Amino acid sequence: MTLTKESFHRALLPCSEAAKVDMDSSREEEEALLQSVTRTGAVVPKKRAVGRLVMHSMAMFGREFCYAVEAAFVTPVLLSVGLPKNLYSLVWLISPILGFVLQPVVGSASDHCTCGWGRRRPYILGLGVIMLLGMALYLNGDVMISAFISERDKQRTWAIAITMLGVVLFDFAADFIDGPIKAYLFDVCSHQDKEKGLHYHALFTGLGGALGYLTGAMDWSQTVLGYSLASEFQVIFFFAALVFLICLSVHLRSIPEVPLRYEHEETKFLLDVTGSYKYRSIEEEIKNCYLKSTCTEIKAAARPGKCAVTSRTEDERRMTLKSLLKTLLSMPSHYRYLCVSHLFGWMAFLSNMLFFTDFMGQVVYEGSPYAPHNSTLYLTYKTGVEMGCWGLCINAISSSVYSYLQKILLPYMGLKGLYFIGYLLFGLGTGLIGLFPNVYSTLALCSLFGVMSSTLYTVPFHLIAEYHREEEVSSMSKEV
Repeated sequence: MTLTKESFHRALLPCSEAAKVDMDSSREEEEALLQSVTRTGAVVPKKRAVGRLVMHSMAMFGREFCYAVEAAFVTPVLLSVGLPKNLYSLVWLISPILGFVLQPVVGSASDHCTCGWGRRRPYILGLGVIMLLGMALYLNGDVMISAFISERDKQRTWAIAITMLGVVLFDFAADFIDGPIKAYLFDVCSHQDKEKGLHYHALFTGLGGALGYLTGAMDWSQTVLGYSLASEFQVIFFFAALVFLICLSVHLRSIPEVPLRYEHEETKFLLDVTGSYKYRSIEEEIKNCYLKSTCTEIKAAARPGKCAVTSRTEDERRMTLKSLLKTLLSMPSHYRYLCVSHLFGWMAFLSNMLFFTDFMGQVVYEGSPYAPHNSTLYLTYKTGVEMGCWGLCINAISSSVYSYLQKILLPYMGLKGLYFIGYLLFGLGTGLIGLFPNVYSTLALCSLFGVMSSTLYTVPFHLIAEYHREEEVSSMSKEV
């Protein structure tokens, strides 16, 4: 073949254009390398497909399914194993205290995790395992102890201890896992995808809760699984564990994370990359020209002050509990007000949800969890607990519906308006239930709980994302 002048000039395209033709297959890898050098916050993440955001939201589905099982059955289980009534409220106090002490430290450790799998997913996996362990203990503790201990007094003592341990482990991990899941979403998504992701989180949170409460509302004693397993609680554990494992696996494979690198690792990386180019043919020269320009960009991004790559000693210095508490005290006022209102919101919401089925069994149906298990009072209490599960199922469905209504209401009310409406409707609903403890009115008012649930799971994080975006725009305008 004759090499003409025109074909020769076409062969000598500019480096950048030739690279686009010859290096399409390696662009994603190089983009990932650039992101890993500059950390996630320094590079705007690419747009994520809806399917990936749905996969990411499956963790909230599984978590809320298990949470629904806990909210519906933990209080009845604790009372049925013989825990004194004046002590069972203290069980719920242990995990929040652990969370207050450990969550800032572990959260900071997650921020600086250098695992090749990413910063968030190792912690999500670990907390998921703790959730399964805790759920296994509090739903099966009584049966497990009965198999090993025959003496009645010891059996009761150990059953209470194992059940309490399971509740603390599960509640701690289930509360804790929400932070890494949200941080994972914020790390790998753009501002628009964060909003979409939070809406999907709220939707699947409601659906998971609805199915979890529906599972608790069904009478499994007359089914094949009910006959095969030792108790109805074991049937519920089987479904909850299966759903959570599937959802957690899907979530962990949803969106790849960018591993965190430190300064000495960046230097080694740049040496490895820049030292691997050899000039042999025109084609290789073109490729190397493109790769050298890429490395120049990486080096420029890795200069001090240009990105968030820091030394390990600096990161370790920031991880102290004292500095974290100091940051909490010195945070901007709008963040502080949001944290305080979020605290009170969760206090009110959890106080209602965790004792709702017991309220239905003892107050609305007038049963007793302390009565013998074959007595009318206990069976009436159990019926009230099952009806309470239906009420919580209504709450979860309402939460899913309202999470989509938020998109319609947002342009008219704004984020702060939605936040206020959620708290207002929840207060009205709980007040009316307390004044009129009737079965049908209580079930109807459970729909207002869903408004609060959707509000707590979405609006504060939307506000944080909006504050963060405004701060970024403000800092960029100052630099210009």
